[in-house]
Amino acid sequence: MCVAVAVLVAGTVWLCASSAGFMGGPYGGYRVQDVDVNKLWTTAGSNGWRASSAPRSYWPPPPAETNGYLRVRCNGGLNQQRSAICNAVVAARIMNATLVLPELDTNSFWRDKSGFPGIYDVPHFLKTLKHDVHIVTSLPGIMSKGKTKKLKAHKIVPPRDAPLSWYTTLALEEMKKHGAIYLTPFSHRLAEDIDDPELQRLRCRVNYHALRFKPHIMKISNEIVNKLRSEGHFMSIHLRFEMDMLAFAGCIDIFTPEEQKILIEYREKNFAKKILVYKDRRIIGKCPLTPEEVGLILHAIGFDNSTRIYLASGEIFGGDRFMSPFRAMFPRLDNHSSVGPEKLEENTRGLAGSAVDYMVCLLSDIFMPTYDGPSNFANNLMGHRLYYGFQTTITPNRKALAPIFMDREEGHVTGFEDRVRQVMFNTHFGGPHKRIHPESFYTNSWPECFCHMNPMNPSDKCPSDDPHDVLGGQLQNEEIEDVDLKTTDKIESITQIEETMI
Repeated sequence: MCVAVAVLVAGTVWLCASSAGFMGGPYGGYRVQDVDVNKLWTTAGSNGWRASSAPRSYWPPPPAETNGYLRVRCNGGLNQQRSAICNAVVAARIMNATLVLPELDTNSFWRDKSGFPGIYDVPHFLKTLKHDVHIVTSLPGIMSKGKTKKLKAHKIVPPRDAPLSWYTTLALEEMKKHGAIYLTPFSHRLAEDIDDPELQRLRCRVNYHALRFKPHIMKISNEIVNKLRSEGHFMSIHLRFEMDMLAFAGCIDIFTPEEQKILIEYREKNFAKKILVYKDRRIIGKCPLTPEEVGLILHAIGFDNSTRIYLASGEIFGGDRFMSPFRAMFPRLDNHSSVGPEKLEENTRGLAGSAVDYMVCLLSDIFMPTYDGPSNFANNLMGHRLYYGFQTTITPNRKALAPIFMDREEGHVTGFEDRVRQVMFNTHFGGPHKRIHPESFYTNSWPECFCHMNPMNPSDKCPSDDPHDVLGGQLQNEEIEDVDLKTTDKIESITQIEETMI
């Protein structure tokens, strides 16, 4: 059975987390001092929790008449855009607005013109959210001087992390005045902390159910995963050792003078002026892990050179000089170019390529980010893996690891691996755990988007029906539409998959 289709189906069903893996801690995650590395290939302990973003209180359908139209332009990378789309749906809901299909700023960041329809399954998006908000693919036409013209949206630059009240007052007033508003840019323009669990669950319905990639992206991802899985387990790593991140972090001292000049020029051009000292940045965990450091961590945990690793990354800054030590420790390295089907590069440029990496990392047995931040690919992926069944995630604590690596560089190697293990084994490995600032809601939507199968607290009780039953009642037995069966190799009954996963 094709694994990518299982995730595709997850867009319409709620996932039961596996109870396999390690024993749960106080919040369902496990904290251990010694781990059998072979057990990391299984899912983390659920401790009775499973994903559920169906409403648990009265959630009326959107009124037939709305206050106007909401346009947004989602800038940034894949993670920022997904988060922005979720925020746009929430904004439309609280404003009683008709959402225009979000625009993706693909030209400036990715230099392609795919847009939302080129990346996501639009019919599925509209269908999944029809009980939450009204959505149209474009602004309507209006009559003006006997001619039909497209309604013009009034442009507004929303404040960063704006509260709900900004949307229900200032933005709503402008919408009623002009008929339509255009919020741009729209990255991080709605506060993550919302004291309304139903709105947070709406974010999860958008992120983990409505936003489904197009069939050709699912097909490529499926082929890659099947090929990697043909030889057993595989791990995915988001190796964030690229020019933009290094320049942003201010971690340049390990590079040649020529490379430092490139990074400094990039930073001056793209980021606010700020004095950054490499040693100070590193000691507080603000520097991305080098490829060699990633290899040393994996080796200390107990992975050997037979481990198959899929790398999701752009061009590694510094090239083979930094990759060679990692490759020497773990030679079985692949990416979507090396392991994908023929002519893969033609289909995975720009945002689509990032989407393929996203799917492969989502489906991998283990995922390891090397740099997580407020605007990073890994954030949404870690949250999706948590929601998709508490899949194992190895999250290095860069701040705790920094002095260990710095001691090693100064020749103090005694007890190095023991010290690394002590840091790495004191983590939740992808199990349910309490969200503590600055952890993002998109990285960890527990407990709002989860329920307990045997709850002590009645508010944690799982809904008896799937979300579509809760929201409308008519979609329980509806067949999944628009699935291109040609994109998979021998797909079994989707109904059977649903029954297994619910």
